[in-house]
Amino acid sequence: MTNSKKLFILVLVSLQLMSCIKKEADFNDPLVSNRDTLVNPAENFFLYANGGWFKNHPIPSTEKSNGIFRTIGDTINNQIKQICEKSAKDESAEKGSNKQKIGDFYATGMDSLAIEKAGIAPLKSEFSKIESIIDVPSLMATIAHLHTIGASPAFSFYLGQDDKISTKYALFLGQGGLGLGDRDYYFNTDERTVSIRKEYVNHLQFMMKLIGQDSVSALKNAGTIMKLETDLAKASRKLEALRDPIKNYNKMTVADLSKSTPNIKWKAILPFFGVAKADTIIVGQPEFYKALNSLVKTYSIEDWKTYLKWDLVNSYASYLNSAIENQNFKFYSTVLNGVSKQKPRWKRVVAQTDESLGELIGQVYVAEYLPKGSKEKLLEIGNNIREVYADHIKKLDWMSEATKVKALHKLSKIVMKVGYPDQWKDMSTMNIDRKSYCANVMQVNIWDYNYMINKFGKPVDRTEWSMQPQTYNAYYNPSNNEIVVPACNIMVPGYEGRMPDDAILYGIIGGSTFGHEITHGFDDQGSQYDENGNLNNWWTAEDLKKFQAKTKLIVSQFNKFTILGDKHINGDATQGENIADLGGVVMGYEAFKKTPQYKNNQKISNLTPDQRYFLAYGYAWMVNIKDEALATQIMTDVHAPAQFRINGPLSNMPEFYKAFNVKAGNKMFQPDLLRVVIW
Repeated sequence: MTNSKKLFILVLVSLQLMSCIKKEADFNDPLVSNRDTLVNPAENFFLYANGGWFKNHPIPSTEKSNGIFRTIGDTINNQIKQICEKSAKDESAEKGSNKQKIGDFYATGMDSLAIEKAGIAPLKSEFSKIESIIDVPSLMATIAHLHTIGASPAFSFYLGQDDKISTKYALFLGQGGLGLGDRDYYFNTDERTVSIRKEYVNHLQFMMKLIGQDSVSALKNAGTIMKLETDLAKASRKLEALRDPIKNYNKMTVADLSKSTPNIKWKAILPFFGVAKADTIIVGQPEFYKALNSLVKTYSIEDWKTYLKWDLVNSYASYLNSAIENQNFKFYSTVLNGVSKQKPRWKRVVAQTDESLGELIGQVYVAEYLPKGSKEKLLEIGNNIREVYADHIKKLDWMSEATKVKALHKLSKIVMKVGYPDQWKDMSTMNIDRKSYCANVMQVNIWDYNYMINKFGKPVDRTEWSMQPQTYNAYYNPSNNEIVVPACNIMVPGYEGRMPDDAILYGIIGGSTFGHEITHGFDDQGSQYDENGNLNNWWTAEDLKKFQAKTKLIVSQFNKFTILGDKHINGDATQGENIADLGGVVMGYEAFKKTPQYKNNQKISNLTPDQRYFLAYGYAWMVNIKDEALATQIMTDVHAPAQFRINGPLSNMPEFYKAFNVKAGNKMFQPDLLRVVIW
């Protein structure tokens, strides 16, 4: 039995003994030691709660951030490494078994000599397909094919639940095809973004050379790619505009879509996606496809070939020879996120093995590292949060009884998937061997695509998970009205071998996890879906108006937050997560108030129950991040930076003010009229 397994088992054993708290004198309580007591909590609670830890744990040169996610991630990755190494050494593993696939995938990733020798040869046949393009129909057919192997040129394409008919699968087309990810990178005029654009063109030029182009051609083609992507970006919606599920739901017949884009024959293209019989498509941004219709003619076939080669290499750069991998790292990790040094190869390959074969690794992880009782403990906490949520809805002074009935009905119908799936996916048809790392990644991408597209025309499987038990994260799926909380969310660093007290359980697992995800069902987006997962307005007109006024208030609140000098948080783009954070910390607190620790006003480490709860919530978002990565996050992420996920919600809670003596004039203070109270 490994040390990590022993520690994890002890955590669960302790969790089951809820009435017992160990009080060894040598225990270093993280809620105490993580603090920076030189910081006034009423001025910056984020730094007060976590600054001591940040001082003692600088961000490694191989990382863009450090904190609780990295700490837990390192523990899990070491466990996954053991799974990978054992599987790779098991010569008796049966062909097609989970261990054979995990072992062979990991082994090819660690075989740097073979990867170096292969160069870009694993992509040779795909380059040949691109070279064979002669006209727009063959261009679009090739673009479709590239989507099936894990590339993503020109636009996005996927199959998912129909937002208005959640019992059926639908095809979706959306904007995409940008090497810089977000459209604002192509247009913002601040010094940093202008510099990134310049570095991006240099990166494109280097990559063209690395796939065999001479210096003159590489320079010319880098400019072509940048120009083409800029034209795609011009037709792309801003990050915040993508949050409106109604405006981004435009169901069209294939015939009507083709009429609006006469240069693109969608009926002829769809068979290359594997869906020849489709008759309708949900188009997220119709204006993007009208622009694409022009661009397939504006740019020459040779220009498009250049762009497709770039997108293909960009999609597989991490699995190719060191020159390409290092150049990819230099731009996407160093330039964009401030990471100066590559992680050790084993860490990169372990992460990729988990990403590619997470379903298989999850089965081993559950069997060998996860004690029984994890599901039950998580579900217990989740149900307690749901109970207090119902109490809050019943007492809302701004919502009518008619809407309360529907809100409570939706809440009662939320499915809680916790721990790990009851049924694992059948991945027996996936072919993994020890010949080529890049080829193995491509095989996984092909399997994933086929798994997705084979759902077309079949009933929706609401038991499916989109996250693995070893993934320290969680999500809410509005189409299924469900929350999914993987098993490893029960881990709390620093409390190995003992029971975290209720303040910690409800601050981290209750508030920032269950409370947060349930609130997503009632944020600006989730609130538009009914109890069955359909886009369907269940609000009275007056209640909806009141709700939207409250969401506008939280948008305004976050728009005022600045970071890195003068960069403002995008309150519109982040409002869903901000609403969920506020709802989560409130519901976690209300559930905590029902525990003996709170009722008995029990002090631990000389901290009151309230102080421990809010410090625990601060621990949940203990993340220190490099400036470059922070600037990237503001432009591309719908989550606010960690410090505002703490300071923002807490500045709306009078209980927090009382616990840490927050007064008018303090930075954490919000006047009554500006405090946000939603759920």
